[in-house]
This record gives sequence, structure tokens and C-alpha cells, in this order.
Amino acid sequence: MGKRKVGVFVDNLKLGVWNGIKKAKEIGADGCQFYVTKGELYPDNFSKEKRGELKKFVSELGLEITALCADFDWVKGFTNAEFNKVNIPRIKKCIDLACDLNTKVVTMHIGKFPQDESHPIYQETLRTTVELGRYAEERGIILATETGPEDPKELKVFLDKVSSKGIGVNYDPANLVMCGPFDHIGGVKILKDYICHTHAKDGVCLGADKYTELPLGEGGVVFEYYLKALDEIGYDGYLTIERESGDNRIEDVKRAVEFLRTF
Repeated sequence: MGKRKVGVFVDNLKLGVWNGIKKAKEIGADGCQFYVTKGELYPDNFSKEKRGELKKFVSELGLEITALCADFDWVKGFTNAEFNKVNIPRIKKCIDLACDLNTKVVTMHIGKFPQDESHPIYQETLRTTVELGRYAEERGIILATETGPEDPKELKVFLDKVSSKGIGVNYDPANLVMCGPFDHIGGVKILKDYICHTHAKDGVCLGADKYTELPLGEGGVVFEYYLKALDEIGYDGYLTIERESGDNRIEDVKRAVEFLRTF
């Protein structure tokens, strides 16, 4: 295994877009991910000229854009018919933005869907995922759902039904630990054909839908075996550090970069 590609979720640094990118470079990252659901990077606010400037800025620092995040509502995801009327056009704009920024992945959450395939919510989620998967595939983009609220086996069954090269998985082992706990190591093998991006995050499940996110190496993710599982399926993409809480996020992210370099 060669050098692991480590990314940083710029929004977590709380420095703004441009300073956050510079800080990602300073602390040793190879790439960066951004939320594009609001603010200056929201597609309606982000002109062609500005898109070119951002792409050039990232490239001149020797970084890559690992992915965009188009998670407008991680709970609803694609499960709510009324919400989807608004959300589908927005997601499509984010896919188009990914094309302009030369990144191949847009992450989001499909949302928690019922296992009964005849249920209207299941059918709505499937219909929306198929539509967006087709749109992404036609543009050479992968719309990657984060692991989290469902068992990896359940997610694979759903993704197999979607049957689109435009739909993949953003594998977040901490979400599986915190929301289940589910098998975050075995899930890698189950979802191996879909994993196109990962989040490096850690945390613990406290039971009854309660959990706590923690700095890398301090939670329930067994990184030695998790990273070995990624190696075994031939994954050579990004480990993008996500630190959503904490009083000293920059230091936590810096340590996370160093931590991932030890494997």
C-alpha cells in the first residue's frame, strides 16, 4: 500500500472556504471536501468565474477536491416526496458543480427507508435515487450516500436495486459505530463495489439513539483493522477527515492527519 490520500472537510475548521483550504495544506492534507448546500459555494451563488478561481487556488496549493457535500437534510434524504420536489433540482445543480470543479464525487444521505419494498416511502426513495443516479452517471459523477442509519447489508440490497454507476457509497465507519452499532469492518467487504470515498471519523454509541463523536483513535472505530479491510478490497481513494464537534477542531484535525499517516 502506497501513501494514503488524506483529505480534510474544510467546513469543520471554521475558517471559511479560502483560509480553510490553506489550513488543510498547512496541516499536511492532500485534498479537501466542502459543503455546497449554502453560502458562497451554493451553486446559485457560485459563478463560473468563481468556480474557476477555486479550482485554480486548490490546484496551485497542490491539493485536490476530494468530494462535494450536498446533504441538504440528512434525516429526510430522498425519503420525503414533498421535500424531493425541492431537493432533486438542488442535487442536480450540485452534480453540475462537481463537473465544473473536476471532482467526481458528491456525498449525501439517502435517508432511513423502511425495509418493506412495497411501502410508499421505500418506493419514493428508490425512484428519487434512480433519477439522480442516472443524472450523475450521464455526467461522469458518483452520488455517494453516507453509511450510517442502516446496516450495510440493508444498504447493499437497496443499492443493488438502484443498479446505477452514478450511485455509490461514502463509507463513514464512525456513523456505523455510533448509529448501530453496526459492523464497520465487515461492512467494507459487503459494500466494496460501491465505496468511492470515505470519511475518517470516530465516535461511540451510547445506546437509544445517543452517541458521541470523538477525535480519531479515541472512539470505537478500530482503524488498524478498518484500514486493512479497505486495503483488502483495493480501495486507494481518500480518507477525508470529518470533525463535527469539539473545542479545538483544527488541532484535532491536524492530529488526525498525523494519526492516519501512521498506518
